[in-house]
Amino acid sequence: MSTQETYESTLAHVNTASRPSELRITDIRFADIAGAPMHCSLIKVYTNQGLVGFGEVRDAADKMYALMLKSRLLGENPCQIDKLFRRIKQFGGHARQGGGVSGLEIALWDLAGKAYGVPIYQMLGGKFRDRIRMYCDTDVGGKDTGARMGQALKERMNKGFTFLKMDLGIGQLAHEPGTLSAPLGFLEEMRSLSEAYHRGRKEGKMTESELRHARNRHYDVYNIAHPFTGIHVTEKGLDLLEQYVAEVRDVIGYEVPLAIDHFGHIGVEDCIKLGRRIEKFNLAWMEDMIPWQYTEQYVRLSRAVTTPICTGEDIYLKENFKPLLESGGVSVIHPDVLSTGGILETKKIGDMAQEYGVAMAIHMAESPIACLAAVHAAAATENFLALEYHSVDVDWWDDLIVSKLPKPLVQNGYITVPDAPGLGIEELNDEVISQHLHPSIPGLWEATDSWNDYWGHDRLWS
Repeated sequence: MSTQETYESTLAHVNTASRPSELRITDIRFADIAGAPMHCSLIKVYTNQGLVGFGEVRDAADKMYALMLKSRLLGENPCQIDKLFRRIKQFGGHARQGGGVSGLEIALWDLAGKAYGVPIYQMLGGKFRDRIRMYCDTDVGGKDTGARMGQALKERMNKGFTFLKMDLGIGQLAHEPGTLSAPLGFLEEMRSLSEAYHRGRKEGKMTESELRHARNRHYDVYNIAHPFTGIHVTEKGLDLLEQYVAEVRDVIGYEVPLAIDHFGHIGVEDCIKLGRRIEKFNLAWMEDMIPWQYTEQYVRLSRAVTTPICTGEDIYLKENFKPLLESGGVSVIHPDVLSTGGILETKKIGDMAQEYGVAMAIHMAESPIACLAAVHAAAATENFLALEYHSVDVDWWDDLIVSKLPKPLVQNGYITVPDAPGLGIEELNDEVISQHLHPSIPGLWEATDSWNDYWGHDRLWS
């Protein structure tokens, strides 16, 4: 028998939903939604056999990072995931710049799973667990108290969540005199720029030029890395933050894991001071206290406090997690599937972390598409700890997808790992998506033909 005859006879005994060897990408389109809990660009990858793969650009990222890759994928077989990922991964970058590559990689996995009739986790080697623990990230707006935050977290526990996270940082001290020191006028400048920019966007009273200038000045100031801001927390500020955590624990108790995030742009010395103040509260981890790039500062921090140190949501590709792991600077890594490079890269990151005795939690603040992508990666990774859930108060979040999955998707703090093909999503609910389109980006799956033929000499060597 010829090779082709052998292949065809073998395929006759495989349960497939299509002809995988003949599957080709024909189009890529987008829909931008707001408030899920953030701005997300949803992706549809169309094929010549009627199968559609779903992906998503990371929260608050620009879909241009995905659009620019369309010409590199048209006409290709989406089942060749690793080959296509290696072709496009050079166009990704850290944080939200990885959102295009990662979102499209997810859609390729979804298509491959649908083509072969198997869930994604099975193609990754099978699952270690049947359900995924979700940790509930809670944000209480306004000038909060620890007691109020504690009550909000207690409500999450009453919904069945067994793992919690809250914010703790200089944002809670901004209007408390004597709690922060910084170059005189700098904190006031930060506040005024933020208020002017967000007010200008909301009210629409700025010209395009004025809004652009406000946006760029806002970026310049808030992009100053932690070691260079000159912001320090005073003893009064440390007292108030310690009191805040104590009040939270008084409400929720000490048994439930509680992680801490969003400390603000303070240097590692202040992070150590704060870490030592609050380590008695039995915290699950302290997250992103300094930029992830400063490996040696993470080592200093991890050696100075006993609370586990966590980072990773803005790191692109497996190799960029390695310095933190080799140095012992983290106890928990925290990749976002929409920044790492996608589903397979996230599993590889988790497997590498396990070799260093490091657990993997997963960051996620997007739609059910990204959530289910993370669920499959988590199911297939042994050292997984918990997956972030940021949409407990978004009552239409589950309605974005059409599937045979349980509804709501998150029940008693867990998601059941889908056994349906691909991600487990049959279709996206265009009616609900239309109701929540981003006001500045209102199109629904509009044509992207202008991106079909963008091309360049992409090779990185001669």
